[in-house]
Amino acid sequence: MSEYDDIIDLPRPKSAHEPMPMSDRAAQFSPFAALTGYEDAIDETARLTDARVELGESAVEELERALAGIAARISERPDVTVTYFVPDGRKSGGAYVTRAGALKRIDELEREIVFADGTRIAVGDIVSIEDA
Repeated sequence: MSEYDDIIDLPRPKSAHEPMPMSDRAAQFSPFAALTGYEDAIDETARLTDARVELGESAVEELERALAGIAARISERPDVTVTYFVPDGRKSGGAYVTRAGALKRIDELEREIVFADGTRIAVGDIVSIEDA
């Protein structure tokens, strides 16, 4: 004789609520991301950037000569290819980008070159410029 003999053969109690569908029950056990943003931080740290190269005096003079030659023909809207440095917005360094197109003007006051499509590039960021 056991102390549970009086309840052992009773039917299972029914809940007043409808049973949860199996698809919803599985959601209870979905993975939990305790470190939200951790993967993004790791990816950002692993992303490589280039260091900015400072041009030597002779390279700066050559760049100024090239700009002066292009400025003399600016009314013709010459096609140029420019390589320049774009700083990274999130970490030190950046990337070197090459852009080609028709040059509209050289803004002496702002020290920028302006392409026909409105793109502006600071002269101080340019490492090379060539007539196309």
